[in-house]
Amino acid sequence: MAVRVLVVDDSGFFRRRIVEILNADPSIEVVGTASNGQEAVDQAASLSPDVITMDIEMPVMDGITAVRRIMARNPVPILMFSSITTEGAKATLDALEAGAVDFLPKKFEDIARDQEQAKEVLRRRVKAVGRRRFSPPPAATVSSGLGSRGGAAAPPSGRPVAVTSPAGLPTPRSARSVPDRTPIQLRDFRVVLIGTSTGGPLALQKVLAELPAHFPLPLLLVQHMPGTFTPAFAQRLDQLCRIRIKEAGDGDVLAPGLALLAPGGKQMLVEARGGQHRVRITDSSPEQHYRPSVDVTFNSAAAAFRGDALAIIMTGMGADGREGARLLKRCGAKIWAQDEESCVVYGMPAAVVDAGLADRVLPLSQIGRLLAEGC
Repeated sequence: MAVRVLVVDDSGFFRRRIVEILNADPSIEVVGTASNGQEAVDQAASLSPDVITMDIEMPVMDGITAVRRIMARNPVPILMFSSITTEGAKATLDALEAGAVDFLPKKFEDIARDQEQAKEVLRRRVKAVGRRRFSPPPAATVSSGLGSRGGAAAPPSGRPVAVTSPAGLPTPRSARSVPDRTPIQLRDFRVVLIGTSTGGPLALQKVLAELPAHFPLPLLLVQHMPGTFTPAFAQRLDQLCRIRIKEAGDGDVLAPGLALLAPGGKQMLVEARGGQHRVRITDSSPEQHYRPSVDVTFNSAAAAFRGDALAIIMTGMGADGREGARLLKRCGAKIWAQDEESCVVYGMPAAVVDAGLADRVLPLSQIGRLLAEGC
């Protein structure tokens, strides 16, 4: 059965282009188009699409407002098209907080060097999120023990600190996670590594918001994201969480309670230098598909920390992180994977689970809680 798509953009040229690209795949059917957010809200109700592609800046009603209204009335996976600018990054993060599941650059040359490859990325992304049965759970408000370092219930912008976990999809019993409340002892590790992709921004927010300011370990975060987005994303996480979070810079020293986010378009490695562990930021080589890559960071952590690492693979397309997890596992490290039911896309965690590398398969709601309880 074809994935049914509603295409929303105020540019007639861009709408026609997206419709042509999507309809070239027989497993995708564009069932409608809209030129502004209000039309999108109305057509989401009348057409019941499986996926909506959404622009941000539109007349009558902007894309972020439209996402909020659609998620309140007729929830459906929404992919945002974003400009790769600092302001575009901030608006896209607002759209993800409003309920959108993922985003793609509006300029296809920012998706892939080859136009045909970029078109295929769009089609794969639409199919990946559209083939899930979507029913968003209620938002979990950060309160009491969660909140910013200053103890406020909301970031300085005044937005409520709310994190939305992705939808559930029935899975075979063998693939389901079994609730595991066995305590962990963080003293057994020297670093926590987290890799994510599609659906990762909100998943990371959910996990990191659970951690106390006195979290005893450094964290290295790898999220597939463009270079213009990672500074804004790190800043937003830092406002919402009690641990410190920053975009990693070359030579940064790992420290307890500090999470370093790999800069987009680069690679982040960790190495021991002068009795300390520091990150090294390098340019990506042409053969490296993911920039940043979870595998690259995990591989370097295996050399730097051996078995004294806890690596967590969360929601995302593809298999990035599997080979790095394999190397860490050989060194004696522990590997956690997010379960299928709480993932936006069960790709990266599935690759780890199917390879027999996961020590625990956990719902998103348990990951941050278990880390906090291990302090």
